[in-house]
Amino acid sequence: MSLFHLSSRLPMPQRIALITLVVADYDEAIRFYTEKLGFTLVEDTPLSAEKRWVRVAPPGTSGAELLLARAATPTQQAAIGNQTGGRVALFLYTDDLARDHARLLAQGVRIVRPPVVEPYGRVLVFADLYGNLWDLLESAQSV
Repeated sequence: MSLFHLSSRLPMPQRIALITLVVADYDEAIRFYTEKLGFTLVEDTPLSAEKRWVRVAPPGTSGAELLLARAATPTQQAAIGNQTGGRVALFLYTDDLARDHARLLAQGVRIVRPPVVEPYGRVLVFADLYGNLWDLLESAQSV
């Protein structure tokens, strides 16, 4: 039962819509995610002279999007590239790991761990422009 479900009615459908990723610069982050990873720029709305609402998403997705948030404090700046303490931060599914691995290499994306086979599928680890780690996964059911 959802924490927000306080009555006997059916629970309201919920989903994770946005995941915040703290970045050093809006425009360089947009370029990386759209040009290197092929994400779609969903929204880029100025909120003030210093702040923008920037959303990007993998192509063809209806799932969670990334909210690119420019670091505004020293604490936020210190977290850029290490928001999960060195662990893989984000997981991106693909239907063709070999194709996307070649694409990442062609785009100059840093591969941290080459493809390996795990019980759940094939996976590689890459780093974004700030060093955040991502898993690129092809499900065992797709292999």
